[in-house]
Amino acid sequence: MHIKIENLDFGYEPNALVLKNINLELTGPKFVSILGPNGVGKSTLIHCINKILVPTGGRVLIDGVDVSDIHIKEIAKIIGYVPYSANDTFPLSVIDTVLMGRHPHSNWKSQDSDLKIVYKALRTLGITHLSMRPLNELSAGQHQKVMLARGLVQEPKILLLDEPTANLDIRHQISVTKMLRRLSVDREILVIMISHDINIAARYADEIIILSEGGVYTSGKPSEVITADNLKEVYGVEARVVEDNGRPYVILDDALPMDGEEQMWEGN
Repeated sequence: MHIKIENLDFGYEPNALVLKNINLELTGPKFVSILGPNGVGKSTLIHCINKILVPTGGRVLIDGVDVSDIHIKEIAKIIGYVPYSANDTFPLSVIDTVLMGRHPHSNWKSQDSDLKIVYKALRTLGITHLSMRPLNELSAGQHQKVMLARGLVQEPKILLLDEPTANLDIRHQISVTKMLRRLSVDREILVIMISHDINIAARYADEIIILSEGGVYTSGKPSEVITADNLKEVYGVEARVVEDNGRPYVILDDALPMDGEEQMWEGN
C-alpha cells in the first residue's frame, strides 16, 4: 500500500492549525514510527489518514485514491486502527470485543473462519487465556493487548497504532514492538506506530518521522533522524547518540530548562 499526504492542514478551530503543510509518502511493507513532543499533532495525523478527521486543507491518498472518496466500511477493510485508550466499558468478553474487528469483512452472523482469525490474534499476543474474561475487568496492559488484537483481525493492509505499548512493562513493550515489525514483513503491511520511546523506535523502525510544532521536522532511517542536534531542537534535551548494532541509541544528559523553569526551581 502507498500513502501520499499532500499539503495537509488540520485545525479544530479556525485560524488555529494543529497540522500545517504536511507532505509525506509512505510505502509498505514497512514499519514506521512517528515521534515528537506532546501536542504536536501525532494522533491528529493518523486520524486524518483513516478518515476519523477531515483535513482542513490538502488531501490523503491511498494507492492514488483520495480517502474522502472511499466509503468508511471500505476504509476499515484497508486500515486497522488501535487507539491509545479505548473507552470500551461494557462487560463484553475479550473474544466478543476482538470479534468486532471482523465487522468490515463479515455479515451480521459470525462465521467459523472469523473465530479462527480471532483466536490466531489472541495466540499471537499471548492472551488466549483471557478470551472469556470481561473486558472491563482487565488490567490496563491486558486491555491494550485486546485492542491490538482487534486491530489485527481486521487483516488490514495498513495498521495505525497510537502508542500501543503505553500501558505495558518494558518486556512487553519490546515483544509487542518486535511483533509489529515482524507483522510488517510476514503480512506485507504498512505499520505506522506513534511512540514516545525513542530508543525502542530507533531499534526496530524502518523509518522514523519526527513531528514538531505541527509539521514534519524530519523523516528517514533511524540513523539519519535520531541525532543529538535533532533531539535538542525538537525536544529541548541534551543527549549523546551512540551506535548499537548499527542502530542509534540515545543517552540523555541534562534536560534543557523550559522558560522560567530554572528560576522556579531555584526559587524553591
